[in-house]
Amino acid sequence: MKIQIQKGKYILAVSGGVDSMALLHMLANKPGFELVVGHFNHNIREDSGLDEQLVRKTAKKYNLIYETASANNGELKSEESARNARYAFLARIKNEYKAKAIITAHHQDDKIETALLNVIRGTGRKGLSAISDNKGIIRPLLGVSKNELLNYAKQNNIIWYEDPTNLSLDYTRNRLRLSAMPNLTDRNREKIIRKLDKVAKLNKDIDDKIATISQTISKDGKINRVVFNNLPDAVGKELIAYWLRCQNIQDFDKPTIDRLSSVIKTAKNNTRHPIKRNYSILVGLDYVQFSNTFKKPYSLLV
Repeated sequence: MKIQIQKGKYILAVSGGVDSMALLHMLANKPGFELVVGHFNHNIREDSGLDEQLVRKTAKKYNLIYETASANNGELKSEESARNARYAFLARIKNEYKAKAIITAHHQDDKIETALLNVIRGTGRKGLSAISDNKGIIRPLLGVSKNELLNYAKQNNIIWYEDPTNLSLDYTRNRLRLSAMPNLTDRNREKIIRKLDKVAKLNKDIDDKIATISQTISKDGKINRVVFNNLPDAVGKELIAYWLRCQNIQDFDKPTIDRLSSVIKTAKNNTRHPIKRNYSILVGLDYVQFSNTFKKPYSLLV
């Protein structure tokens, strides 16, 4: 199985599942690569320590540097908080080791599942290219199917730990994975991936234009309400989505965008309106400003 990555030092995210264990096997002895294996224990399952033991043992087998971190029991109560904690850990060790990038084992099935899941959630155009958009993260397996990875693991006698929650139908992603994905033909997959790649390129062009518009209507983190109100509604809502992502808020939906658009246009002076967690919008007479309770208002000039 051929994967294209430039030589160098990388942080390889390894969960202990078949995908990341297979990728670890592929890269461990590849010439010109210096790997740091990073494992984050979410401590959500009682047996999550088994994953960590397996990854630690395998990293030692390949004579690779191993780094780990864990969350306190019950600390991560949502998929978003778990993801944020995991990537914060990976980013930290990337900086510590001065690595070129983080490598993850997301594959073709993940790409399709994430797009379908985001369509259901109503996340808009960005949801269709979510896996492709992250800067500083390399995903060399996006052209490889789950079945190909399973076959590779079996052929190479790779040991992995299967997360039992992956079989639970309580999660929408699992229902997609277990019910919808097996019914996709190779031709269906090819068409979907081709469309998603086109959307990703289109999203890049739109994002560049939205970032430019943002700079023209905001100064020192303050958004000019008068200029915003004169923009086409669709452009205004794209700007709101952009500003939310600047705050590292990713899991918002259309109702949230609609509500914030109404706030910017009609809210009274000197009011504060919650977004989620510690984030809110501060409304002035002719401006609005995104705010985090624990940080100074975030500059949008990025």
